Amino acid sequence: MGQTREVTITRLDEARIRVLLKHVSEEAAGPLLDELDQAAVVPDEELPANVVRMGSHIRFEDLDTGKLSECTLVYPQDADPSEQRISVLAPVGAALIGLAEGADIEWPLPGGQFRRLKVVAVS
Repeated sequence: MGQTREVTITRLDEARIRVLLKHVSEEAAGPLLDELDQAAVVPDEELPANVVRMGSHIRFEDLDTGKLSECTLVYPQDADPSEQRISVLAPVGAALIGLAEGADIEWPLPGGQFRRLKVVAVS
């Protein structure tokens, strides 16, 4: 996959996501579990405002097409693609959590291809 990137997550988000991952398949949990294992975990109040956390509204750019998109990162039960509410278990959700504005990522698509995204804004 892409380059090593700096991921920072709050203690609360990490704890809730780890509980969530106990209830999904190992295949589904693997990439997100790897992210959590490598993340810097900080108290909630110490997470910089420009870092993606659960509930963040994210604006990102597809670096291959230049297209701008927006979404809100949510838990699976709150996901609704028609409202741009993306689950943290979705590949793009798992890739975005913990990234700061300006960071870029590479995430897998079906068929072995990759898409490159850049976090433009977090609120």
